Amino acid sequence: MIHAALAQDVVRQVPPESTQQAIGYPALFLLVLLGSLVPVVPTGALVSTAAVVAFHHSDPFALLVVFALAASAAFLGDIGLYWLGLRGVRSRNGSRLLETLRGRAAPDRLEQARRKLHEHGSQVLVLSRLVPAGRIPVMLACLLSTMPMRGFARGDVPACLAWAAAYQLIGVLGGSLFPEPWQGVVAAVALALLISGAPAVWRRLRGA
Repeated sequence: MIHAALAQDVVRQVPPESTQQAIGYPALFLLVLLGSLVPVVPTGALVSTAAVVAFHHSDPFALLVVFALAASAAFLGDIGLYWLGLRGVRSRNGSRLLETLRGRAAPDRLEQARRKLHEHGSQVLVLSRLVPAGRIPVMLACLLSTMPMRGFARGDVPACLAWAAAYQLIGVLGGSLFPEPWQGVVAAVALALLISGAPAVWRRLRGA
C-alpha cells in the first residue's frame, strides 16, 4: 500500500510534457535527419509543429531545444547526402543517388543554381535552404562543380540555422494566433506545406 501510494505521488508530480519531450525530441531529430537525406519528408512542417507545441508549453528552453535539434539534424542530413553525392561524382560510373538528384532538379533551376554558385560561392547555400525547392538544385550544382566537403559544410551551417529559425517562427506565429495547440499545429503545417509546395505548383501551371 505504501509503495502504491508513493508511485501515485510520483506520477502526479511528473509533468505530462516530460513524456512528450522524451518521445518528441528524438523523433523530431530523426525525422528531420531522414527528410534531409531523403527529400520527400516535409521537414519544415515538422519543425513548425514542434515549435507550436513548445510555444504552448510556455517554455523558452523547449523552443531553444527544437531549434538546436532541427538545425543540427538538417546539417547532418545535408552533409551525409553531399558525401554520398561526392562519391557518385568521383566514381567512373556515377551513382543512382546522383541521377535521383538530377531528376528532382528542374533544368532551369539547376542552371540558375550554377550561375548563382559561380557568382556568390557557398553563400548561395543559405538562400537555397530558405527558398522552397532550392536546396537540391544548389546542392547538385555544388556537386557538379566538385566543391570540397569543407567548403560545402562552411556554407551549410548558416543555411541550416536560418532554415530552422524560419520554420520555427512559422510555428510560433501559428501557436500565438490560436488558443488551442491543435489549431496552431493545423495553421502552421498548412502554411509550411503551402510555402514548400508553391514552386512545384507554379512550374506545373507554367508548363500547362
